[in-house]
Formats: sequence, C-alpha cells, structure tokens
Amino acid sequence: MEAGLPADPAQAGPRLSRRTPAARTGIVHLGPGAFFRAFNAVYTHEAMAASGGDWGILAVSLQSPTARDQLMPQGGAYHAVTRGPNGDVPEVIEAITGVLVAPENPAAVVAAMSDPAVRIVSLTITEKGYRHAPATGRLKMDDPDVRHDLAHLDRPVTAVGFIVAALMQRRARGARPFTVQSCDNLPDNGRLARGVVLEFATAIDPDLAAWIAAEGRFPSAMVDRITPATTTEDLDRLARQTGLADAAAVFCEPFRQWVVEDDFVDGARPAWDRAGVQMVRDVTAHEAMKLRCLNGTHSTLAYLGYLAGFETISQTVAAEGYAGMLQRLWREEILPTVPQPEGEDLPGYCAALLARYSNPAIRHRTWQIAMDGSQKLPQRLLATLAERLAVGEPAPGLILAVAAWMRYMGGVDDAGAAIALKDPLAAELKAASDRAATAADRVAAFLAFDAIFPAELAGSPTCAAALTRAYETLQTRGAHACVKEYADA
Repeated sequence: MEAGLPADPAQAGPRLSRRTPAARTGIVHLGPGAFFRAFNAVYTHEAMAASGGDWGILAVSLQSPTARDQLMPQGGAYHAVTRGPNGDVPEVIEAITGVLVAPENPAAVVAAMSDPAVRIVSLTITEKGYRHAPATGRLKMDDPDVRHDLAHLDRPVTAVGFIVAALMQRRARGARPFTVQSCDNLPDNGRLARGVVLEFATAIDPDLAAWIAAEGRFPSAMVDRITPATTTEDLDRLARQTGLADAAAVFCEPFRQWVVEDDFVDGARPAWDRAGVQMVRDVTAHEAMKLRCLNGTHSTLAYLGYLAGFETISQTVAAEGYAGMLQRLWREEILPTVPQPEGEDLPGYCAALLARYSNPAIRHRTWQIAMDGSQKLPQRLLATLAERLAVGEPAPGLILAVAAWMRYMGGVDDAGAAIALKDPLAAELKAASDRAATAADRVAAFLAFDAIFPAELAGSPTCAAALTRAYETLQTRGAHACVKEYADA
C-alpha cells in the first residue's frame, strides 16, 4: 500500500511531536510532498541548526489536505529516514512551521506570501505545475486553471497565480519582492519560472510584470535525491525502530545534491552552504548532467523495466542487460552532449548513479517514475536525442527509450496486462495509439503532439523511421530482449 496514506496510521506508541520552538517563517513552499520533505526542508533544518536565522517554512498544498493532516498534529515535525544497505537512519526535521491547504482558503495563502518577512517562495510542483507547454516553455494561456486565475486573481488555484497575486500585493504596499526558488527537475527551472510568471503578470498588468522583471529573482537549481513513495510498511518499521508513530515520515537514499545559483533578492537566503548546498554563479552544466545522466536513464529504466514486468528500479538494474544498457547509453549517447560541470567527474558521476540505482533498500517503483512522461520526456530524453540527430550521430538507445514510452502509453505491457496510465495527456495519447493501425501510424500520431515533440524531431523522417523500427521490435520481441540486444551490440 502506498500513496494516500492515512493521516494517523495504525501504529503502536505515542506520536512524534515537535521538540523545539518553531522558527519564524521566512519561506513559503508550494508543494509539500515527499521530495520536499526529504530535500528542501532537510537542508533548511540543518542550515538553521548551523547558523540560525528566521527561515521556518510555511508549506502550502495546492490540492489535497493530506500533508496538513499528517504534519500538523505533530507540530510540523517528521522523520527523514536515510535508507542505505546498512539500514535506516532517521533524523527528526523541524523546519516546517505550518501547513495551509490552498483550496480551503486561497486568500490566506496570498496573505502569507505577501508578508515581508517571507523572502523566498520555493516550488516542488512537478513539471505539470508550471502550466507550460514542455516543447516551448511558454505558459498555456488556454489552460482552464490559468484562465480562472486571470479572471479571479483574488482566489487563485495555480502556483503562478498565487505568486503573481502575492507579488502584486507586495508591490502595492511598497514591499520588496520575494525570490522564487524552483526545485523541480526542469532545465533552467528558474528561467522557466520567471517566464511563466512574467507572461501571467503581463496579462494582468504590464507595469507589475516590469517591476517583477527588474526587482525579482528566479535562481535556477539542480536537485537530486531519490525519494520513493512511502508505504504503510515503511511507517510501521519506523514506529518499531523509534517507538513513535509518524504519519509524515519520508524515506530517501543517502546521496543528495543541491546546486543553486546564488542570486536572491537582497541576498537573503538561509545558510544552505553550511548544510552542503553548492552555491554557484551558473547551474546550467550541473542541470544538464543531472537531467540527462540521471533523469534520462531513470525514465529509460522505468519504461523498459515496467514493460518487461519489473516493479522497482533496483530489480530492473539487476536483470540481465540493463546495467550494460545504461553504461553504453551514458558512454556513447548521453555524455557527449553534456557540458563539463565545475568540479564534477562525469564518468564517476555515472558510476555512482549505477550504484544508487542498484541499492535494494530503495524501492523506487518503475510505475512511479513513468508517470507524467509527456511532461518529462522533452528535457530528460528528447533534447539529448535532438542534439545527437542534429549532428548526424546515432542514438539507438535514446530511440529505444522513446519508443518504449510510446508502447507504455498504449496501455498494455509485454505480458498483455493493462497499465494504469497517469499523465495529463493520458486520454489523448491512449486514444491516438488505439486509432493507429500500424506501428508507423502510431509513431506518427505520437510525434504529432507538438506540446511534447519539438519540430526538429516531429518533422524528421530519420527520427520517425528509427522510432518505428524500435517500436516494431519492442512489439514483437519485448522490452527485455531489446535491452539485451542493445547492451551486447
């Protein structure tokens, strides 16, 4: 049993509660899911422990009350459990000062973000939360929720609507803007956040947009820590270990890396560097390294692994051919496209990734990683593929991965079992797949989704032919056989 855990799981013993006074709120965070609790909040907790400061985090759920119902009976405290081959190491995190549920009281969220004491608004809202077209990065003005917010900015529902509504109030009061800190797996995530905010603000008031552009800051960041979905079995195990029931606990790998452009309004930020954050001038090369080397191969494993019947990433990597596939994919197709990040050993980084994927203590489900692929593929796989094809270089592994996504979105795995598709475009993609009579027709139907595929791929006969061959082979021989053939070539 996984996501949707009850607020008070059936566990013996007293419930975890806050042990120290809450810091004053200096950050509002939109999207208080498991990754935020395993990452942003941990770094901020450790930064305040090292250097102090009023950097408590007010967490805001844009949808469900689950995070509030789990965290607030515990005073915002919870365990972040590092899960390695030698066992679990729990740490109590107390950075969260409160939780608001935006649909219940959007005005309260805007008021909190408008408080001048709040100097950062951070985001883990997933790719689809930016309401942008992944192929272009532009705000989808025809999105129903974006249209709602443009007409009713007094009760927004989107992250961009809340940000602009709060910045508008701050400007009207003569207050400084806050820094918008994106922590999602997107290339140039700060630039993307800035772009959609300015597009929205321009539609409301061009003068407001000009003020945000001049005075606001949107630093990009690279984030990395594998955080599987928490299960009731995880919570029961933690309760036995600590003697405390904790409905909000998260479980994560030992590795973590946060690289942030040090560009904040008035220089105001926690001492994250004291907690191990790499503060840099330009994060572009680190982003490319992570998105292509880690996220690209994570998605590759998810689609090819799920089709072949593997439940977790560690099970997939342990199967014949998959580790070899990764090594060839990194060496021949991905690393040649990655600029050298400052202070990084790229082959060593990939070797460490393979070890992280192989960690049996981390049960990261292939289905979990496979969700929302229409939003993830452009930056994880398609940009790399487009670069390879543009210079006439082969990319059979990337082609295989994209074809596997197409097979996955057809809704049936290699054993003939139905796939529970979870994607903003699931219905449209499944319908396109069902209407197609041949593999070539199916590939052409997918390539026609211009919100996913850039023009240089969608209009490339070479790309279409290669995807069709890969799709046909997946269809006739199965994912596992295709992986072994690629690894052995």
